[in-house]
Amino acid sequence: MFGSMGFTELILILFIVLIIFGAGKLPQLGEGLGKAIKGFKKSVHEADAIEAEAEAAAQQQMAAPQASIQSAPSPAIEQPAGAPQPATRAS
Repeated sequence: MFGSMGFTELILILFIVLIIFGAGKLPQLGEGLGKAIKGFKKSVHEADAIEAEAEAAAQQQMAAPQASIQSAPSPAIEQPAGAPQPATRAS
Protein backbone atom coordinates (compact mmCIF):
# COMPACT_ATOMS: atom_id res chain seq x y z
CA MET A 1 0.00 0.00 0.00
CA PHE A 2 2.45 2.71 1.14
CA GLY A 3 5.75 1.12 0.20
CA SER A 4 6.75 -1.35 2.88
CA MET A 5 4.00 -0.28 5.29
CA GLY A 6 1.15 -2.74 5.68
CA PHE A 7 -2.41 -2.37 6.86
CA THR A 8 -1.58 -3.14 10.50
CA GLU A 9 1.13 -0.45 10.62
CA LEU A 10 -1.30 2.15 9.29
CA ILE A 11 -3.93 1.16 11.87
CA LEU A 12 -1.30 1.43 14.61
CA ILE A 13 -0.25 4.91 13.46
CA LEU A 14 -3.89 6.03 13.29
CA PHE A 15 -4.48 4.70 16.81
CA ILE A 16 -1.44 6.60 18.15
CA VAL A 17 -2.62 9.81 16.46
CA LEU A 18 -6.06 9.29 17.98
CA ILE A 19 -4.54 8.91 21.46
CA ILE A 20 -2.30 11.98 21.09
CA PHE A 21 -4.81 14.42 19.59
CA GLY A 22 -8.12 12.97 20.75
CA ALA A 23 -11.28 12.30 18.78
CA GLY A 24 -12.41 15.94 18.88
CA LYS A 25 -9.27 17.27 17.15
CA LEU A 26 -9.20 14.73 14.30
CA PRO A 27 -11.78 16.56 12.10
CA GLN A 28 -9.86 19.81 12.57
CA LEU A 29 -6.57 18.11 11.69
CA GLY A 30 -8.15 16.55 8.60
CA GLU A 31 -9.59 19.88 7.53
CA GLY A 32 -6.26 21.64 8.01
CA LEU A 33 -4.41 18.95 6.11
CA GLY A 34 -6.95 19.09 3.27
CA LYS A 35 -6.66 22.87 3.00
CA ALA A 36 -2.86 22.62 3.00
CA ILE A 37 -2.87 20.07 0.17
CA LYS A 38 -5.42 22.11 -1.80
CA GLY A 39 -3.33 25.28 -1.39
CA PHE A 40 -0.19 23.44 -2.45
CA LYS A 41 -1.84 22.08 -5.61
CA LYS A 42 -3.24 25.52 -6.43
CA SER A 43 0.16 27.18 -6.08
CA VAL A 44 1.79 24.51 -8.26
CA HIS A 45 -0.81 25.04 -11.00
CA GLU A 46 -0.47 28.83 -10.75
CA ALA A 47 3.31 28.52 -11.02
CA ASP A 48 2.89 26.43 -14.18
CA ALA A 49 0.50 29.01 -15.63
CA ILE A 50 2.87 31.88 -14.82
CA GLU A 51 5.77 29.95 -16.34
CA ALA A 52 3.79 29.21 -19.52
CA GLU A 53 2.78 32.87 -19.76
CA ALA A 54 6.41 33.97 -19.43
CA GLU A 55 7.49 31.54 -22.15
CA ALA A 56 4.74 32.82 -24.48
CA ALA A 57 5.82 36.43 -23.87
CA ALA A 58 9.45 35.53 -24.56
CA GLN A 59 8.46 33.82 -27.81
CA GLN A 60 6.45 36.88 -28.87
CA GLN A 61 9.43 39.13 -28.16
CA MET A 62 11.69 36.84 -30.19
CA ALA A 63 9.16 36.71 -33.05
CA ALA A 64 8.66 40.50 -33.22
CA PRO A 65 12.27 41.39 -34.20
CA GLN A 66 12.34 38.57 -36.75
CA ALA A 67 9.11 39.81 -38.34
CA SER A 68 10.44 43.36 -38.57
CA ILE A 69 13.65 42.11 -40.18
CA GLN A 70 11.67 40.17 -42.77
CA SER A 71 9.41 43.13 -43.55
CA ALA A 72 12.23 45.69 -43.67
CA PRO A 73 12.43 47.71 -46.91
CA SER A 74 14.83 46.50 -49.54
CA PRO A 75 18.11 48.42 -49.97
CA ALA A 76 18.10 51.55 -52.14
CA ILE A 77 18.46 51.03 -55.87
CA GLU A 78 21.80 52.18 -57.18
CA GLN A 79 21.66 55.05 -59.66
CA PRO A 80 23.46 54.88 -62.98
CA ALA A 81 27.02 56.18 -63.12
CA GLY A 82 26.10 59.30 -65.11
CA ALA A 83 23.24 60.42 -62.84
CA PRO A 84 23.85 63.46 -60.62
CA GLN A 85 24.26 62.78 -56.93
CA PRO A 86 22.30 64.86 -54.42
CA ALA A 87 24.40 67.52 -52.74
CA THR A 88 25.10 67.07 -49.04
CA ARG A 89 25.90 69.86 -46.63
CA ALA A 90 28.80 69.67 -44.29
CA SER A 91 28.09 71.27 -40.95
